Amino acid sequence: MRYIKPEPYYEGLPPFNVTGSPFNVVPIHNFPELMKETCALINSEWPRSETARMRSLEASCDTLPCSLVLTTEGMCRVIAHLKLSPITSKKKACFVESVVVDKAYRGQGFGKLIMKFAEDYCRVVLDLNTLYLSTIDQDGFYERIGYEYCAPISMYGPRHCELPSLQNINKKYMKKVL
Repeated sequence: MRYIKPEPYYEGLPPFNVTGSPFNVVPIHNFPELMKETCALINSEWPRSETARMRSLEASCDTLPCSLVLTTEGMCRVIAHLKLSPITSKKKACFVESVVVDKAYRGQGFGKLIMKFAEDYCRVVLDLNTLYLSTIDQDGFYERIGYEYCAPISMYGPRHCELPSLQNINKKYMKKVL
């Protein structure tokens, strides 16, 4: 691993650990024992059936889709999650979704840490050059870490009709070129 910035950040591949730090970022499919806790974390923010959520986590793989988790306590506690999903019409891009940090750990830089790792993972491991996301109320956070507003994008490719889900007046679409 090499030193990038004067803050405690190192570029690396999974599992990712800053020397001396109790935190790791790992793809969930390499640590299936973390899936139940990750499911509970995501459902604490966006309730959904445990079965549906577990199926989504179990679909994680070395390419896309891939769920990444930030862990602590010897990789026994999940404190953040995000999912990288393919965009059918853009082979060198992916969609970041389900970004959540445990309420007890918010405001401490862990959202920034997992997003930075996801960007490196996309660039280095997946050979992607652009990340897209949508948000209703966290656009200020994403702007601070280098994302800019863009036109709505569908993960499923072009359509010949309007998609109501892309027209949510509160939803903002953002992207970052890596």
